[in-house]
Amino acid sequence: MPIYEYRCADCGVSKDHLQKVSDAPIDTCPACGSKAYSKALTAAGFQLKGSGWYATDFKGGGSGNTTKTEEKSSASTTESSSAGGACNPGCACH
Repeated sequence: MPIYEYRCADCGVSKDHLQKVSDAPIDTCPACGSKAYSKALTAAGFQLKGSGWYATDFKGGGSGNTTKTEEKSSASTTESSSAGGACNPGCACH
């Protein structure tokens, strides 16, 4: 479930609420009871980390050997498969 930040325009209180996407927005401030309580626009609360998420993961610096090894491995698998072999690309003979 996502966490939404709400702010009250009257008293200035800011609070996070854990809600389902399908839940109705909260419209009453828990601090002052005002109806000026609304969702605030905030940045996403998660980060995508690890390899394979971005096109720039292996560009510049880092361990370039991993990319070259993966490219050679996939190229040899493709060549073996296109050569008419009867086995699958992930088998032990590759």
